[in-house]
Amino acid sequence: MAAAPSSTVTGSRAGAWPVPKSTTSKVLFCCWLAILAEGYDVGVLGAVLPALADYRPWNLSPLALGGLGSYALVGMLIGAMFIGTLSDLFGRRRMLAVSMLIFTTTQLGAAFAPTPELFGLFRLLGGLGMGGIIPVAAALTIEYSAPTKRSYNYGLMYSGYSLGIVVSALCALAFLPTLGWRWVIGLGAAPLVILPLILAFVPESLEFLMAKGRRDRAETLARKLGISPFVAEDWTPRADPGKEAGASWKSVLGTMFSRRYGVATVCFWISLFCGLLLVYGLNTWLPAIMKKAGYDLGSSLTFLLVFSLASAIGGVLIGGVADKYGKKLILVVFYALGSAGILALMFPGSQFVNYVFVAVAGVGSISTSLVLTGWVADYYPAHARGTATGWALSFARIGAIAGPMIGGVIAAVQLPFQWNFVIFAGIGLVAAAAVAFIPKKP
Repeated sequence: MAAAPSSTVTGSRAGAWPVPKSTTSKVLFCCWLAILAEGYDVGVLGAVLPALADYRPWNLSPLALGGLGSYALVGMLIGAMFIGTLSDLFGRRRMLAVSMLIFTTTQLGAAFAPTPELFGLFRLLGGLGMGGIIPVAAALTIEYSAPTKRSYNYGLMYSGYSLGIVVSALCALAFLPTLGWRWVIGLGAAPLVILPLILAFVPESLEFLMAKGRRDRAETLARKLGISPFVAEDWTPRADPGKEAGASWKSVLGTMFSRRYGVATVCFWISLFCGLLLVYGLNTWLPAIMKKAGYDLGSSLTFLLVFSLASAIGGVLIGGVADKYGKKLILVVFYALGSAGILALMFPGSQFVNYVFVAVAGVGSISTSLVLTGWVADYYPAHARGTATGWALSFARIGAIAGPMIGGVIAAVQLPFQWNFVIFAGIGLVAAAAVAFIPKKP
């Protein structure tokens, strides 16, 4: 069978097999939709929190409201770890569907919850799917993208997360006054109707099939996708270790901490920990801190839109530049720029100047961290890709949980508000330093 014309294909492994652009586009679009739905479910609680605070039947205290916000984060920590690992053992496509099914159906449960305890339980269970969808979508995007466009495609796919948060804010603005918070929460179940479409368009990962030794099925799928030539022998060096590693979850986990990958694993975990700490810490405290200090920042919704939209656009731009000039260099530069933007917020300026620095902070935290997540998925071999990405994100979730606490600690010890900017900027520099120590890919 003749190879497809170069104008209609993108290479996946360099020179190994060319993927038709239509297949790459379908995988990207479906993963983008899944991440958009996840972003909505992550952001919707913050959007309806004022309504929950005023919901008289529950009479929630500020501490109880904070607890409701943390349930999903705990679920995401567990979900990323276990569903990411399961995707290496049982397949990407299956775990993508399972993750979506979990976080959409539990949104309905939360919407109809009669008590705050049940509401928190459904948010916790939904977090399992929210956390699990990220490593699975990351692995699929990387595996069906050309080596020269992997960071760009990942940034494009993950822009759905920030846009999902924006959609949740806009839905709250439109429907909260008339329909109430239960309807806004319940809208998170709407992606259930597109799940069959996603299953129809998303193929199983060829790298997963070969790493599991399912050569015949991989060749059949390759022919169906129009991937030609697909030579199974090209995969033999990676398929044999993959079959051995894929035999048990212990072997898969062992890859992350082996001599070849151990240093990189530690550096990835530290940098992602700092990145998510910045994302959730800034998102929680920055508007309140700046308003309290008398800065001109406009409404909290406008702040959220600037922070999220800048990060969505920035992820695509950073991904493209990283593909061209190297991931390590670009990520170090943008984490450092984000730190500079955070530090610059110490000094009062006009509303426009403040928004520029907020945008820089968003790009230097969310955008840079999401491209870093794509690098994690690309760095490890196929048989451990979902596991490595999921465990790195699970450790990073500890940073996400710790981030909102920093502002509270600073306020409790009565430090000047400027310390918030100094500490968050310092955390960004730690992330840059950790990225700088990541070794070259084996």
